Amino acid sequence: MDNPGWHARHRAQKDEARWSSPFRGPDGRFQPVEEIGPMAEPFVGGFNLPPPSPNPSVGPPPPPKDPSWLKAGVRIPSAGNASWSEISRTESTVSGANNPLHTMFANMSAVERSNNLRVARMNPYLQFMAGPLLRYDTVNDRGVWRGAAMVVTADAGSVYEPLPTLTYHWDPSREREAAHVKRHVSTRQHGKSFDLGPHPADPLSNVSPASPTHENGMFSGPDPEQRSVPGQELYVYYGNGGTFTFWRFMIEIPLTSHEMKIYYTINNGLELNFHVPGRDQNMRWAAYSCNGFSSGVNSDDFRGPGFKSGYDPVWMDLLAHHAEEPFHALVGGGDQLYCDSIIREPELQDWVNQTKPEAKRNYVLTDEMRLAIDRFYFNHYCQSFRSGAFARANSTIPMLNMLDDHDLIDGFGSYPEDLMKSEVFGTIGSRGYFFFLLFQCFINIEVDGVDDLRHPFKSLIIGGNGPYVPFPSHSFLSWLGPQVHILLLDCRAERKLDQVCSPEEYKAVFTRMRSVPHTVEHLVVQIGIPIAYPRMVFLESALDSKLNPLVALGRNGSMGLSGFVNKFNADAELLDDLNDHWTAKLHKKERNWLIQELQTYALDRHSRVSFVSGDVHCAAVGVFKTWVKEKKRSSVDPAMDHRYMVNVTSSAIVNTPPPNGVITMVSALSSKTHRTLHHAQTDETMVPIFDKDTDGSQPKSKYIMGRRNWCSVRWDPTTGDIIWDIRVEIRKGYGQTTGYAIRSPPPRWKS
Repeated sequence: MDNPGWHARHRAQKDEARWSSPFRGPDGRFQPVEEIGPMAEPFVGGFNLPPPSPNPSVGPPPPPKDPSWLKAGVRIPSAGNASWSEISRTESTVSGANNPLHTMFANMSAVERSNNLRVARMNPYLQFMAGPLLRYDTVNDRGVWRGAAMVVTADAGSVYEPLPTLTYHWDPSREREAAHVKRHVSTRQHGKSFDLGPHPADPLSNVSPASPTHENGMFSGPDPEQRSVPGQELYVYYGNGGTFTFWRFMIEIPLTSHEMKIYYTINNGLELNFHVPGRDQNMRWAAYSCNGFSSGVNSDDFRGPGFKSGYDPVWMDLLAHHAEEPFHALVGGGDQLYCDSIIREPELQDWVNQTKPEAKRNYVLTDEMRLAIDRFYFNHYCQSFRSGAFARANSTIPMLNMLDDHDLIDGFGSYPEDLMKSEVFGTIGSRGYFFFLLFQCFINIEVDGVDDLRHPFKSLIIGGNGPYVPFPSHSFLSWLGPQVHILLLDCRAERKLDQVCSPEEYKAVFTRMRSVPHTVEHLVVQIGIPIAYPRMVFLESALDSKLNPLVALGRNGSMGLSGFVNKFNADAELLDDLNDHWTAKLHKKERNWLIQELQTYALDRHSRVSFVSGDVHCAAVGVFKTWVKEKKRSSVDPAMDHRYMVNVTSSAIVNTPPPNGVITMVSALSSKTHRTLHHAQTDETMVPIFDKDTDGSQPKSKYIMGRRNWCSVRWDPTTGDIIWDIRVEIRKGYGQTTGYAIRSPPPRWKS
């Protein structure tokens, strides 16, 4: 539930007051809330800092580096946050033979020093706005890994003759060096300074000597394979600052008997890499959700020593795990960014400030508003996907993404139909879905069409048309290994107040699921919102009641309760969150049907079904299992129970947990017995997985963990289990986690 607490709501109201009275500049245009420029080229104009940001919401500078940070090894401070003169002053504090730079470069000539420290530059030059981003599609029947890369470039500063080219290479005969580090707690120490790895957004971070296997654009391994792919022009965005092109590069890699490290560059620029599994290997992958802060949350409250942003600490922990034992896929479970701040755009303020819900519903969308909506999504995506540790993750671990409401705007699909079909609100959701497909899935239906049998991404499942967006639903069924597949179910495009997915979408999805090879023992179903989670029907009923005095006072702005209702139709603020849940009254019938259909699928296909979800800003595990009516009888062994389905909830990797009162309430409901599916011989409970707190003390709840987290997932070859390792932040902002594991057993019932 997206409830950041009273202090955050109060801060958000103050922020909104600042944006509610926009003014036009001398050119007649409003000043956008968010508008970014191209990524900085470090050698154009020297090493000077860019001009200070005019944004008044920019927080204080990051904490100072700890005194010992240079002694741990050679690290060059990020050029994105320090000028070269500042770097020189920092380095000069450690002089002579004690300076690690002196030790490394003292015996080198100027040419050798230049060769070791030179940052790769693209030729022809491309001026990046975002990227490179990586996306995983699937592995086909011939054992070929399929995926794509994408960059966004500023046309005015780029050279497109020849077209942008992605070159990737690997050595099929070379196995990845095995990791020797096995751990339960992250090995990185508290209080260290963390420099991010190289990235076009910050190419001087952690500068290291050029790879000895890649010289002059050619791979020099013992048995090299190299391919080049010209960019496909996927979309052109027309903004006030010019035109910007989205370039897609399709990638195919024949898998071998072992996993491989794939190196890639764009126009022979900075070399990055990612990993693919062996053909008979099940992937290691990471799941996350809620990659942003709710309105009013101060991100600096989550920034520990050595970090530049409150967004980075838990992402840095994920990247540390990736460095030790690489992930093959990065599954985004919804809210990969928060787009709620679109209502701060100046062109939308007259609509936002309409006090009567009917005035908002009937408001006429202007061309200026339409352009502002696209401008927001373009700039917000570029800024979010090219920043900090998240940018390092999405350029080195291929993404598999599915959206939730905040990827569009808070609660989209869970409001009454008159608001959903209103011109302004409907356009916000429609353009949000368009940019979700573009930035997160590398899809433009005007280029790719809506025939999933002829689509460039073979994992795609096209469902029914959205009732409020001019697109059909886009679900995905992808190979994660010989024993594991994953279904990312689109629960947003077709959502209505009384529907999550349409019968047409379910029919298309189940038809594709039946084509999964019989060797597959695990089907993971990714759904944004937990399906096995404590119910809050009493709260839903109270907030939905016309007799609720708090709603009436909020609509009148009395007693400071205006924040109790939302800005779109003046319903209770939390009602859209509750209506979003699978356990909401209006979705209960559909939920129970889906669970039973998946049980039937599991039995027929001899496959274990598991769920992974996000949304609620807590970690939790729910489970469905066979209901044993007689108390004297023992429960069915999970491995022998086709109804046994865990629901792992991992949320949030960035956002703040709910207030303690909300966590206490949800925890109290976690032990409640539910008889909803007893007619189908199914019981559902929450699993008391959190037997201790992150510091080893007694937990506040064994069922719900209100700390930031992500989930590491792998298949156990000795048992056939899927191991879900929920990585929970030990101390806020310090970038260190501890694990809580649960297993999904393979199917061992008789066919």
